[in-house]
Amino acid sequence: MTTPPPSQVPGVEPGELPEELPQGSVLLDVREDDEWQAGHAPEAVHIPMSKLVERLDDIPEADQLYVVCRSGGRSAKVTAYLNANGWDAVNVERGMNGWSALGRPLVSDESDGEPYVL
Repeated sequence: MTTPPPSQVPGVEPGELPEELPQGSVLLDVREDDEWQAGHAPEAVHIPMSKLVERLDDIPEADQLYVVCRSGGRSAKVTAYLNANGWDAVNVERGMNGWSALGRPLVSDESDGEPYVL
C-alpha cells in the first residue's frame, strides 16, 4: 500500500465528529481483531487493515467514510489508499485514543470488564 505524505491525507479530530454520525456516514475501524474486541465505537464497521484489500467489497456505501485506528497512523495509510481508489475517506486523527480521551462511547466484544482501547 503506497501512500502520499500525511500532510496530503484529509483528517478530522475526534472532537470534530458529531456524537452521532450523520446519515450516510460510516466509521471504519481498521485495527486488528484483538484491538476491536477490547473496545470500539458502537456504530463502527470493522475491517482490519491487514485484510482491507481483500475485503474492499465489505466497505459500506457511504457519502463520507471516517477511518480510525488506535492513534491515527494506520488509518492515515488506509485513508490515502481508499481516496486513491475512489472512496471519499477522512482520517480520524489521534484515533481511538483520542476518541476515548473525549469520553466517547466504547463497547466491547468481551463479556467481562469495561471496554478499553488496546
